Amino acid sequence: MGRVVIGMDPHKRSATIEVIDEREHVLAQGRYGTDTDGYQRMLLAGRQYPDRVWAVEGCAGIGRHIAQRLVADGEPVLDVPAKLSARVRVFDTGQGRNDVVHD
Repeated sequence: MGRVVIGMDPHKRSATIEVIDEREHVLAQGRYGTDTDGYQRMLLAGRQYPDRVWAVEGCAGIGRHIAQRLVADGEPVLDVPAKLSARVRVFDTGQGRNDVVHD
């Protein structure tokens, strides 16, 4: 398997991730608490993919606490500006809302 991107939408008490491959196929997704247990489960889920990069929304803002933890644990992290994420949500849902849940 090639490189995967683990996209993350962080919030104060939770983070939602989606793992996509080079062809933009969704391989996995989940929502995790930002407490120690939730973070560890999220990290374990991400580490199933040896060639990975975490794309965290708002590393200078709401995503900072999770991005710093990932970097401290040796994980590669990219910052995704919130403006770019909002634009993607508009195209994906037609609404631009950040609380839309996909089933």
